[in-house]
Amino acid sequence: MAASAFPTSSSSSSHPNWTYDVFLSFRGSDTRKNFTDHLYFALIDAGIKTFKDDNELQRGEDITPELLSAIERSKISIIVFSENYAASRWCLDELVNIMECRKTVNQLVLPIFYYVKPLEVRNQVGSFAEAFLKHENRYLLDIDKVLRWRKALIEAANLFGWDLENTADGHEGQFIREIVEVVSRELNSTNLYVTLYPVGIDSRVQDITSLLRVGADDVRMVGIWGMAGIGKTTISKAIYNQFFHSFEGKSFLANISETFKQPNGQVRLQQQLLFDILKTVKIKVNNVDRGITMIQERLHSRRVLVILDDVDHLEQLKIIARSHDCHDWFGPGSRIIITTRDEQLLKVLEVDGVYAAKEMSENESLELLSWHAFRNSYPTKDFMELSRSVVAYSGGLPLALEVLGSFLFSRSMQDWEDTLEKLKRIPNDEIQTKLRISFDALSDSTQKDIFLDISCFFIGMHKDYVTQILNACGLFANIGISVLIQRCLLSVSVRNKLIMHDLLRDMGREIVREEYPKMPGKRSRLWLHEDAFNILANHEGTEAVEGLTLKFSTLREVNFSTRAFIRMRRLRLLQLDHVQLTGDYEHLSKELRWLRWHRFPQKFMPNNFYSRNLVAIDLRYSNLKQVWKNSEQLFEKLKFLNLSHSQYLTQTPNFARLPNLEKLILKDCTSLFEVHQSIGDLNNLVLVNLKDCRALKSMPRSFYRLKSLQTFILSGCSKFDNLSDELGEMGESLTTFLADNTAIRQVPWTIVQLKNLKHLSLCGCKGSLSKSLPSLFWSWISPWKSPKSLNLLPASLNGLNALTELCLGDCNLSGDAIPYDLGSLRSLQYLDLENNHFHCLPSSLGGLLKLENLLLNGCTKLRSISDLPPNLDFLNATNCTALERMPNMSNMSKMKFLSLSNCKKLEEIPGLNKLLVPFIDIQMLGCSNLTNTFKQSILQEWSLSKFDVHLGIWLPGNDIPNRFTYSDEGPIVCFEVPHIIDSNIEWFTVCIAFSVPPDKKAVIGYPYNRIKVVNNTKNRTEIFSTPVNNYRTLITCDEGDHLWQTNFPNGNFNLEAGDKVVVTASVGDGVVVKKIGVRLIHCRVIDEKMIYYASTFNKDAIVVTKNEDQVAVKSERGLGDDIAESSHGCFDHEREAKRLRCDDYSERIIEED
Repeated sequence: MAASAFPTSSSSSSHPNWTYDVFLSFRGSDTRKNFTDHLYFALIDAGIKTFKDDNELQRGEDITPELLSAIERSKISIIVFSENYAASRWCLDELVNIMECRKTVNQLVLPIFYYVKPLEVRNQVGSFAEAFLKHENRYLLDIDKVLRWRKALIEAANLFGWDLENTADGHEGQFIREIVEVVSRELNSTNLYVTLYPVGIDSRVQDITSLLRVGADDVRMVGIWGMAGIGKTTISKAIYNQFFHSFEGKSFLANISETFKQPNGQVRLQQQLLFDILKTVKIKVNNVDRGITMIQERLHSRRVLVILDDVDHLEQLKIIARSHDCHDWFGPGSRIIITTRDEQLLKVLEVDGVYAAKEMSENESLELLSWHAFRNSYPTKDFMELSRSVVAYSGGLPLALEVLGSFLFSRSMQDWEDTLEKLKRIPNDEIQTKLRISFDALSDSTQKDIFLDISCFFIGMHKDYVTQILNACGLFANIGISVLIQRCLLSVSVRNKLIMHDLLRDMGREIVREEYPKMPGKRSRLWLHEDAFNILANHEGTEAVEGLTLKFSTLREVNFSTRAFIRMRRLRLLQLDHVQLTGDYEHLSKELRWLRWHRFPQKFMPNNFYSRNLVAIDLRYSNLKQVWKNSEQLFEKLKFLNLSHSQYLTQTPNFARLPNLEKLILKDCTSLFEVHQSIGDLNNLVLVNLKDCRALKSMPRSFYRLKSLQTFILSGCSKFDNLSDELGEMGESLTTFLADNTAIRQVPWTIVQLKNLKHLSLCGCKGSLSKSLPSLFWSWISPWKSPKSLNLLPASLNGLNALTELCLGDCNLSGDAIPYDLGSLRSLQYLDLENNHFHCLPSSLGGLLKLENLLLNGCTKLRSISDLPPNLDFLNATNCTALERMPNMSNMSKMKFLSLSNCKKLEEIPGLNKLLVPFIDIQMLGCSNLTNTFKQSILQEWSLSKFDVHLGIWLPGNDIPNRFTYSDEGPIVCFEVPHIIDSNIEWFTVCIAFSVPPDKKAVIGYPYNRIKVVNNTKNRTEIFSTPVNNYRTLITCDEGDHLWQTNFPNGNFNLEAGDKVVVTASVGDGVVVKKIGVRLIHCRVIDEKMIYYASTFNKDAIVVTKNEDQVAVKSERGLGDDIAESSHGCFDHEREAKRLRCDDYSERIIEED
C-alpha cells in the first residue's frame, strides 16, 4: 500500500503556484550579451514573465537558495546549450535541479542547442568532453557530482527542443520567434484533471507509452479498449498530460459518442479539433465535408497529439481521423489515441497497437476504496473485512470502487453490512447506469438476448457448448458472442469458458428483474432461488418465462408438480438440480433446447417427454439404469448427452435415436459394461468420454469406423484391454487419445496411421503380462512356458508427425521399450517418462527441437542424461537417485524450471551458473553430493541476475552466505535502507536457512512459502506467495538443513533510502527457519550502461554487473550503521499482512466436459 498521505502520481494534475513563466539557464560568457539577451526580451515583450540571472560575477561554489527557488517556481525552463556550457559548474548544478523539477513538479524543460549539436551534449564529446575531463580531475573525491551532471545532460539532450543550425536556416530572429510562439502556446495549455486519487495510473500509462513510441517520426494510432467504468478515459487523460508538451498541437475530444448524436455535433467535433490545435477562433466549419478538407489542409504538416475519447462507431472517426489516411491528415510524429468499448472497431481501423485496460489488482482496489471511504490509503482495522467484501464485489472496476467508497464514507458498520446485503439483490443504480450504456448500444435484440441468457444461466460454461444451445434458440450465437466479447460485455478463458464480470452479470440480471420488479412470474428469466421456488410451488409461471434455474444442495430433494410448467410454453432453458417432479411430463415445454437436471430421480427417461427440440441433455448423477425403456422417441436435434456419474447405468442407449449426436460424456458410470453398436453410425460424433467406466472391457468394432471422432478418453477404465487394430482407420480425425490406467497391454501398430493425433497418454499401462494371474501361474509351474513380455508401444512411432504430447509415465518402460526413433516426433512439445526403469535416454531425444517439457521424476535407474533438446523450458528429474551426470546446460537459454531434488549422486551441473537469467525456479533439495564450489557459484550468480518473475533456488545447506548485508537468527530481519547517491534499488535478494526435524518430511513451496515485507516508514505491507504464470510448485523436503534464495523486483515494494523495513519468512508447516538474510541490489547508468551493484558493510558499494570492471560507488554514509542488530523488535507498529487472492492453478489437462 502507499503511504498514508495523499497519493502522488506523475499523472496527477496538481502543480505549485508558479512565480515565473520561464527560467533561463545559459552560459553567460557565451550568450549573455547576444542570443540569450535577445531571447529574454522577446519573451518579456510577449508578456511572458521570465527569470534571467544577472549575478554571475557574485556566484560562489554552490547554487544559491534564491536561484534554486526561482527554478522550482518556474513553469518552464529553457536551457541554452552553448560551447562552454559544460565548463560552468554553476550551469551544471542548475541543470541537475531543473531536471529534478521536471520529475517532481512536472516542469516543462525545453533545450536549445546554440551552435552545438545535440549529440555533443548527449554523449559529452567535443568541448563537453574537455570540460568533463577537468571536472573529473577536480572532483576525484566527489565523483557522484560529476555522474549527476552527466546524467542530467543525457536526459536534457533527449528532450524535444531546437537546434539552431537545423532550424530557420540559422536565422536567430526567426529562430527566437518560433521559440516564443511555442512557449506562449504551452503557457496557454493546462493539464487535464485526471482523478482525485490516481491509484495505479502510472503503471498503466507506462504500458501504453511502449505502444505510442513518442519521438518516432511515423504517425501512429493506438487504441485503449475496455469495459465501461474500467478507467479508459482516466488513463487517456494521464497520457495527454504526460506527452502533450512534446507535440506542436494537441486536442482531447471527450465523450465523442454522445457529442456525435447531438444537433450539429459532427461539425462541433471538427471545429473543436481545429481550434485546440491551431489556437484561433477565426476557424468556422460550415459542414462536415468542409471540415474534413480543413483538417487535412491545416494539420497535415503538424506533429499533433489527438485523443478521441469514447468512440463506439466507425462513422465517428471518419470525420476526424481516418486510419488509412492518417498519414495524410497529420504530420510526421503525430499520435492518435482512441478509447472505445468495441474491439472490432479497432480491428477495422487497423490501429498500430491496442492496450486492453486492466482491472485493478486487489491491492490497488483496496487502496482506491480506502481513499474514498476513509480518506486514507488503508482501511481502519474494524472495517478491514467489510472493505475486502466491497473490493470483491467491485471486481477491480474503478467506477464501482469510487461510487461505493464515496457512498460508504463516514457510515457505520451496520450501514456497510446492509449495503453489501442489498447489493446481492439490487445493484447500485449509479454503477448500473454507466455499465448499461454498452448493453443499450447492442445493435439487435438477439445480441441482447444472448447477453441476458449468459448472465442468468451460462457463466463458466464452455463457449462451444453454449453457442450450440443458443443457436438452436435462433439467436445466431456465433456472431452474437463475438460481438459481446468485442464490446467488453463478455470474455473467454484460456480453457474456452465464458467469463463475465460480476457487475456486468448483475446488470444483466437487473435488466430482467426490472421487467416486472414485483411479479417474477412475468419475467423472461428466473435465476434467483427464492423466485424460482415460489413460482414452481405456487404455479405462478407465465408464457413470458423463457429460462428457469432452481438448484438445491445434495442434502435436500424437493418435489414439485409438472403442472407448474403448463403455462410456461416458451420455456427454452431449464436447470433443475436435486429436484423431483411428479405428474405427466408432457406438461413440460415443447420449446426446450437445454435440460440440465442433476440427480435426475427416474430409472428411465419418461416416454411422454417431448424431446425433438432438445440440443443438450445433462443428467449427471442420475438414477438411470437405461436411458429409455420401450420408447421410440427421436432426439433428432440432440448434440450433447452427458450422463456422467450415473452409477446404475449399465448400457448406452440405441444411438439410432440420436442421429446428430456430437458429444457423448459418460464419465464414472461404474456399472456401464456395454456400448451399443449403433455408435458407429453417428457421423457427427467428435467426442467420447468414458473415463473411469471400470466395468467396460471393449468398444464395438463399429466404433472404429467413425470418421469424425476427434477425442477418445478411456482413462481409468481398468478392465479395458482390447484395443482393436482398426484404430488406425480413425487416422483422418482422431487428435486426442487418453487411456491412462487401463488394462491395455499393447498398442496396435496401426496407431502410427493416426497422422493427426496430437495428444497420446498411456500412463499406468504396464505393457508386460508379468503381473497377470495366468502369467504368474506359468512362471511358477513352467518358467519356459510363461507368456513373453510385450512392449506397450510399437518399435517405431514414425508417422505420428502431429503428436505434441506423449505421456508414458509409470509404464514399466526399460531401455528397449522406448521406440528407437523417438526423435522423429518432430512436433512433440510435452514428454512424460516418469517412474520408469530405463538406465539412459534414447540418443535421438536431443533432436526433439520443439520439446518444451520433459518429466523424468522417479526414474530411479537413470544414470546419466547425455543430451537435452535445446528449447526445453521445464525439466523435472526429481528422485532420480542413480543420476550422476547431466549435460552442459550453458546453451539451454529457454529453460525456466529445473527440478533435480533428491538426485543424491549428482555433484554438479556443467554450465548452469552461466544460464541463470531465464530461470524462475531451481529445485535441488536433497542433492547431498553437490560440491560447495558449485553451490556457492549458482547462489552468487542467482543473486546478481535480474528477474521479472521468480520462485527461487532450493539447495542443501545450513548457513547464509556472508555477502548478505543484513541477516539475523530466526525468521525475521530488520534494517534501514541506506542512501547511495544517484542510484535506485533495482531488486533485493532474500536467503533463508531452514531445517526439517529428524524423521519428518515437509511439503514446502507455494502456497506455504511466504515472504512478508513491512515498510514501517511508508506503512506498507506486501506478501510474496504467488505462483508464477499459474505454475504451482510443491516440494517434498526430507529431514536436514536446506537453503532457499529468491529475488524480488523493487517495483513491488518501492524501497527507498531511509525506509525502515522488516522482512519475515515462512517456508512450511513444521519447518524451522534458522536464519534469514537480505541483500540490496542497486543500479546506476554510467556511460549509457546499466550498472548493478550491492550494498556492503563498508563505506563503498561494489558494482556487480557481469562482464564489467568493478567500480567503487560511494555511499553518503557508511553502510555499517544500517546493519540490524539481532533483535526482532527493531521497529514498532508493524502492520498485519494483507491476504492476497490468487487464481486457482489450472492443471495441464485436456478439456473433458
